[in-house]
Amino acid sequence: MSETTGPTGLQQMEAIRDGAIPRATIQDALAFDLLEVDEGRAVFGYTPSAAHCNPMGQVHGGVAMTLLDSAAGCCVHTTLAPGERYATLETKVNLVRTVRADGAALRAEGRVVHRGGTVATSEARLVDADGRLYAHATSTCLIMRG
Repeated sequence: MSETTGPTGLQQMEAIRDGAIPRATIQDALAFDLLEVDEGRAVFGYTPSAAHCNPMGQVHGGVAMTLLDSAAGCCVHTTLAPGERYATLETKVNLVRTVRADGAALRAEGRVVHRGGTVATSEARLVDADGRLYAHATSTCLIMRG
């Protein structure tokens, strides 16, 4: 069997962070950026916007969910060898504080909890600069080869 070549998952995420390859289009739709990436870790930044409000005038909970899903998935992505990919099997999100359209900038910080041969688990937290928690999540991802 020949060895798979190409970039690692970490190299791919670094290239997205650095603007060397296109980022996910969801990042443009919700205006969030990949700020930091390391092995087993990914951090996205988001500034709340009135463009993302629900009918009650608060940032829609789906924005927080998307940020957490991105951080939880991308930290797993950083662990991939060339030729590997992943799919999210499940993400569980808890929303604990309202995100206001005029609120503080937020960070979605994801880290790998466990990386096995076929399953990875991760967690993510959505926090402001003072460390106040807005939401948190756990994810389970399937690792695939080929």
